[in-house]
Amino acid sequence: MKKMITILLCFMMLFSASACGRQGAVKNTVRGNMQTYYEMNDGTWRCNDFTYQYRLEISGRMPNAAADTTFVYLSNLEEIPFERAYLAAGVSSSTEDYFQPEEAVLVEMK
Repeated sequence: MKKMITILLCFMMLFSASACGRQGAVKNTVRGNMQTYYEMNDGTWRCNDFTYQYRLEISGRMPNAAADTTFVYLSNLEEIPFERAYLAAGVSSSTEDYFQPEEAVLVEMK
């Protein structure tokens, strides 16, 4: 009986260790024009030691611009309006318009 319990515990530890290894594994490395970031096997995104739930492509036209711009953010916010995206990209002089690193990070600008 003790032998069976020991074997069962060994299998459980082996299974949990292998599941953790897959979950945190990098699926794809993306070299954005602002930052390098990583798509993880569990569907999250990583950049600068932070994990993000979403990769958002936010497009629109900035005031007085001749063409549209697309900002790619990794974010824990489900939505970011275009105005907030371009202000946080470095246009604003107010620090209140910028994201905290755990909220969102700009990784590409197109």
